[in-house]
Amino acid sequence: MTERGALRVRLDQLAREVAKFGAVGALGTLVNFSVSNLLWHTTDLQAVRANVIATVVAIAFNYAGYRYFTYKDRDKSSRTKELTLFLMFSAVGVVIENGVLYAAIYGFDWDSPLQRNIFKFVGIGIATCFRFWSYRSWVFKALPARETVARAESFLEGGSTASTGSTASAAVTAADRKRPAGRGTR
Repeated sequence: MTERGALRVRLDQLAREVAKFGAVGALGTLVNFSVSNLLWHTTDLQAVRANVIATVVAIAFNYAGYRYFTYKDRDKSSRTKELTLFLMFSAVGVVIENGVLYAAIYGFDWDSPLQRNIFKFVGIGIATCFRFWSYRSWVFKALPARETVARAESFLEGGSTASTGSTASAAVTAADRKRPAGRGTR
C-alpha cells in the first residue's frame, strides 16, 4: 500500500471512530441534559451539584457505549485498569464541564435556566475534546495491526533469519515506523 493510501485508510478509520464516539456522546449528552434539568426543576439542589450528579449518570451511560460500541474492538485484557483510567479521565471532564458552569453562575451571575443550559453545553463541548483524546490515547488502547502481528509471528517461527541479513526491524514497514507508539489499525 502506498503512503498516501495508508494515510487515507487511517483517516477513514479516524472518521468512523469520531462518528461512533459522537453518537455515544450525543446520547450521553441527552442523558446529561435530561437529568440535570430534571434535578434543577424538581429539587432544591444547587445548580452545580445537580449538574455533577447528571454528569456522573451520563458517564456511566457513556462507558457502556464506548466499551461495547465505539471501542468494542480495542484491547480488553485489563478491564480494571481500563475502568480506573476511564473514571480518572472522566473526573477531569467533570471538573472541566462543571468549572465552566460554576464560573458562569458564581463568577458572572448568569443563572437563568437558559444560561445554565448554554454554559452546560459549552462545558460539555470543551470536556468532550479532552475526553476523546484521553479515552482513545490511554483508556481504550488500540490492538496492534493484524499485518504487524503476522510479520512478528512469522519472524518468531523462523521465517526470517539473521544469516540472510534480515532482522526483526527490517520487517517493519515505513507506515509502521511513522505510527505513534501504542497505536494500531483495526
